[in-house]
Amino acid sequence: MEQERRYPVGIQTFSRIRKEGYVYIDKTDLMWKMTRVSPFIFLSRPRRFGKSLLTTTLCSFFKGERELFEGLKVMELEKEWKRYPVLHIDVSRAKGQENKEELRGSLMLEMEPLTDIYGIKKNETTPGKVLSGLIRRAYEQTGEQVVVVIDEYDAPLLDVLHEEEQLSAFRRVMQEFYQCLKANEAMIRFCFITGITKFSQLSIFSTLNNITNISLDPEFAAICGITSEEIDEQMQPDVERLAKEYEITFQEMRKMIRDTYDGYHFSRKSPDIYNPFSLMKAFNQCDLQNWWFESGTPTYLLRQMRRFNTDITKMDDIQVPSSSFDQPTENMLDALPLLYQSGYLTIRDYDPFARLYTLGIPNQEVRIGFTEGLLPTVAGIRGGDVQAGFAARFWKALRSKNTDLALRELQAYLEGLPYVEGFKKKLEEVVVAEGFYEWTFYLIFSMLNVYVQTQVKCARGRADMVVFMPDTIYVMELKLNGTAQDALDQIEDKGYALRYATDPRPVVKVGMGFSIEKRALTDYLIVND
Repeated sequence: MEQERRYPVGIQTFSRIRKEGYVYIDKTDLMWKMTRVSPFIFLSRPRRFGKSLLTTTLCSFFKGERELFEGLKVMELEKEWKRYPVLHIDVSRAKGQENKEELRGSLMLEMEPLTDIYGIKKNETTPGKVLSGLIRRAYEQTGEQVVVVIDEYDAPLLDVLHEEEQLSAFRRVMQEFYQCLKANEAMIRFCFITGITKFSQLSIFSTLNNITNISLDPEFAAICGITSEEIDEQMQPDVERLAKEYEITFQEMRKMIRDTYDGYHFSRKSPDIYNPFSLMKAFNQCDLQNWWFESGTPTYLLRQMRRFNTDITKMDDIQVPSSSFDQPTENMLDALPLLYQSGYLTIRDYDPFARLYTLGIPNQEVRIGFTEGLLPTVAGIRGGDVQAGFAARFWKALRSKNTDLALRELQAYLEGLPYVEGFKKKLEEVVVAEGFYEWTFYLIFSMLNVYVQTQVKCARGRADMVVFMPDTIYVMELKLNGTAQDALDQIEDKGYALRYATDPRPVVKVGMGFSIEKRALTDYLIVND
């Protein structure tokens, strides 16, 4: 199919996007306003969310490359177009180093193009000394204050987050690198720093007492990502082309795109924000897939979840205080802040009186990709095992309200699962075996993008699982080495379904018997209210 529009998949350089005619969603008004807030700005956003594009846009702006901004919003705001010396450093290129010496060498190498311009002195033997010298010489040679743009400042540290000795050594290298920003503050016109999380023991946050963190600022919630309004105003042809490819209506495709990539909120008052990488990739490939997870779930995140025994079944409705977002990474008491900062959870709601945020999984792409990454780690099940035919059949049966067929598909699927190495050990890792199977069922439903809650409280107990379909609610109870009738009796005796009496959707009660020895669903009973 001939493609008329060019999508900047994997292209993060503003000048190239503008010169070569790629699709660009105009954020230059927000960029301009941000430069007026404070001389030192920090912004946290998940990976592949447009941070690097924002940094290169800032570089072109402060270099006075006015021609690149013709037709964009900033043209109505900026009048001077003054040229400043710009030091742009991408710290993500220093990832994957084996020791502190390699890390220092990688940082020095990253600054070589800048030393070619502004020079270097013999006594500048560490990354911090080189950066300090660059700031001073750029200031002296041009007579203008310097703009410093640091992208992915925390990338080397996230690599070794759970290796205490290595983290300590790397942190000292990065401290020395960043501390010169405070020392040369008078020569800095603007400093912009991006990252995923916040390491408090770096000099960025400990000595730069005038740094402004705009990560939760409602005014800049949409500075990265693409909003619903921007799609409707600037990307209608792209939606139409995708709808034609799928042979569905424009409205149907718009909903599919929203369900798959929308749902992010980065402040208490935030528009709906779409993952920009996945959206552009979907338009480029003319295919709705889980593009964000091509590189997999970050290792540091899985390790953090294992470290704090994170309950993966409780991630759709978590309440946290505002202080959780500003919690230093080194002092985290659970994985939730990092899950939010990494884009696996987002803000669903905010209570201004209690100052509590409600977090949840943003969309279908994250839910499926998240569970694909967790299935092998937590339950020992490969995501491909869930999706190979079973998913489509199970989903179709549930949507047609054929619960019996859906459970027969589930029964056949569970009996056909390969015996995973370490399965017995995984059972030993949970408090009770029943919890293990609840997790497994939760992950299976999540793979199908079905909203499911486990251990749902009511006045007389807790239902094992409640599945929320658009037109039906399923209250499910699982009895290990018991019968489906035992499970159904418990649903009735404890009144698990009563709390949904006012919901217009019909409630279906499902009792299931499960054999640990056979690892199979032995029987089930269904009652339609």
